[in-house]
Amino acid sequence: MWLALLLVLWVFVGYMLAQALLIAVLWVATQLGVSFGQVGQAVLSTVLSAAVYLLSLLIVLGMPWLLKRRRTTKQELGLSRLPTWKDIGLAPAGFVVYLVGSVVLLAVVSTLIPAIDMDQVQQNGFENIGHRYEYVLAFVTLVVIAPVAEEVLFRGYLYGKLRSKVPVWVAILLVSGLFAAIHGQWNVAVDVFALSIVLCILRELTGSIWSGILLHMLKNGVAFYFLFVSPMIV
Repeated sequence: MWLALLLVLWVFVGYMLAQALLIAVLWVATQLGVSFGQVGQAVLSTVLSAAVYLLSLLIVLGMPWLLKRRRTTKQELGLSRLPTWKDIGLAPAGFVVYLVGSVVLLAVVSTLIPAIDMDQVQQNGFENIGHRYEYVLAFVTLVVIAPVAEEVLFRGYLYGKLRSKVPVWVAILLVSGLFAAIHGQWNVAVDVFALSIVLCILRELTGSIWSGILLHMLKNGVAFYFLFVSPMIV
């Protein structure tokens, strides 16, 4: 069990270290007189988000190989095959299960801990955008980059490693707990905890993360519509 906890800690440290490195780079750049004032918010958010995910994957997957030659296989990542029609069909079914689970879990948590603000708006780095290219960047970042990177890191690497060390239900809870924790806000954490449980189950049912990637994209795509598209229509 202690190896499983170390794995969870390692992924958390790798994710946080990637953010710390980027913050340090930005600080050094500003000290050297580099100004980011001319860079749009959407562009900067997209670049930073992609960089955080890329660095996280390089640290988490790369450091064990560099230090101890511990390779992570495609099988462990859930990427040993191409997506199938089964993966595609399970994604919308999983979305329905996730919605029901999220509503139930949010209701339970809000009842048990009424002090939590379940209506708190999630900060996604794309507030106050207005140009068409900014919406495109927001879509690419939130609906494409984030789901793929997060599935590879959490339901791929972490779940794939934990699966051989602890029972399935323990692996699901550990992955989902960490995934919720890195999102910070309580209301968002509860929602993505429910999402992660479904994503882990899909990984277990299919042996890959493709269905989870599609479900994650679908979930973020729906959120993108209500956050950015629907207000413009109204």
